[in-house]
Order: sequence, then C-alpha cells, then structure tokens
Amino acid sequence: MGKVAILLTQGFADWEYALLAGTGGSFYGQDIQFFSPEAGEIQSQGGLTASVSNEVYEITAWQPDVIVIIGGSIWVTDAAPDLTVVLTMHYNRGGIVAGICGGTLALARAGLLNNTPHTSNDLEFLMQNAQDYSGANHFQQSPVAITGDRVITATGTAPVSFTAAIFTCLGLDTQNVQQFQDMLAAEHG
Repeated sequence: MGKVAILLTQGFADWEYALLAGTGGSFYGQDIQFFSPEAGEIQSQGGLTASVSNEVYEITAWQPDVIVIIGGSIWVTDAAPDLTVVLTMHYNRGGIVAGICGGTLALARAGLLNNTPHTSNDLEFLMQNAQDYSGANHFQQSPVAITGDRVITATGTAPVSFTAAIFTCLGLDTQNVQQFQDMLAAEHG
C-alpha cells in the first residue's frame, strides 16, 4: 500500500484530485491523506467547502511515497504557497512528486522540472509564472501525463493519465492500472 499526500489550496480544481482520491483508497488500497497550507476550511473552484486538518508542514513527518500538488487559481498569484523545502526534501529522500495544471508551478519553483521530462498547461505558462524555471529543454507539450525521474506532471485536462501515472509509480500492477484507464475511457469508445 502506498501513501499519497494530496495538497489542496484555496480555489483547488475539483476534477484534478477526484479520481486519485476516489479510487486510490477505496479500490486500490492506497493510503490517501489531504494537506493544506493551513488547517481549516478551503473552497474549491466549483464551490465545494472542504475541511482539511493536516497542514503542509506535517507531510514530512507522515513520510508519504508521493506528494501530489493539485492545481487551482492560487498558483498564478502572489498568495501561492512556497513548497520548495517540503518538495525538495521529499524528492531528495527518494520520494515521488506530482503536479497537475497550476500544481506544476510549485514543482517548477522548487527546481524539480529543470532536469527531467515534464509537461504543464504549456511552456509559456511555466516561463511566465516560475521565475527560476530553466527546464524548457525538457518540456514536452502533451495531452497526457509525463513521468520523468520520480516527477509526474500533467495539464489540467489530463486527470486520468495523471492518476494512472501515480498508480504506476506506486507499484500498482499494470492490469489494475489498465483497468482504471479502460473504465474511464469507455464512454469515448
């Protein structure tokens, strides 16, 4: 069983965490915990009010296998939390980091996209919103998640492949990962 820390912020994107949280624990036996910059109530882009009791600094003590940064409107503002210390400590210990949509900015700001294949909403998005980002040579415009060296990234429109990439990195067997992807693609077949 893998341990997954999902970081939510004010204005988090409802669709970007739902598949991971909704299937990861109940169907695939992952230990899913939610964290936020500050404990308390936060509201999603869709208006859902969530109560998160774990603060970001508690992630290190919990020692998850994966830290997942969910996108949202906050990441392009001055109110975006600085997760550099938490993310780099986790990554340097051998952990996996994952960011979707605006969550990729937290990875870029921490320097974790500078030397590994990655994607995001687009290259301009990273260059405009992550001052020290220097990984343009490793950027790949992709409609699906990209997995680099223990770094998973995706556009905001790729929550299925993002979740599948996290499951794969956690060691979920390929048959279950394929079943997950097939189930969610069935309506498009």
